[in-house]
Amino acid sequence: MTQGKRIIAAALVCLATTGIAQTAPDGTPQVTTRSEPGKVVVTGTIKTVSTIVGIEPSTRTVWLKNPKGKVVQVVVGEEARNFGQLRVGDVVSAEYSQALTVNLKKTNAPLTANETESVERAAPGTKPGGSASREVTVIANVTAVNPHTGEITLKGPQGNSVDLIVKDPEQLKRIKKGDQMQVVYTEAVAISVEPQASK
Repeated sequence: MTQGKRIIAAALVCLATTGIAQTAPDGTPQVTTRSEPGKVVVTGTIKTVSTIVGIEPSTRTVWLKNPKGKVVQVVVGEEARNFGQLRVGDVVSAEYSQALTVNLKKTNAPLTANETESVERAAPGTKPGGSASREVTVIANVTAVNPHTGEITLKGPQGNSVDLIVKDPEQLKRIKKGDQMQVVYTEAVAISVEPQASK
């Protein structure tokens, strides 16, 4: 399994147990947007806490229960160390975050797409857990700007085009055909398992 797939699998643990203990009080992920001339940053975070209510070692399946009583089934991949350390009653905490930064560039740089990934796993003999992250950076050309609809077209390094809507009219005024956009997408997940608290 690639590291990117590990991140997605770990993120699914967070998403499957959303509604548990989340950042926003209404049960939705916390999303923030920051804007300055020629730059927009959007970030989102989901935090969950659940309890292991069942374990099937032969299939590496774990059942997680949230404080509202919802139970979800998760298959833990072979890359997760120390599966045998899991116990019914253990508490699983997970945090999944994403960020997207878009910068307007008045340059003529080569079109590029770069990706970096990292994974940290729990030490042998400890409770399972760890973290994973991925960052993708793309430089794309602005090939069209429609001031009436707010739509811009970006052409990436592989020749593919994507249309985006720029909602802020002040930002749209700064974008011209022939400009470049640097888009940086990051995602990270951290999962920890703690023994059930003593009663």
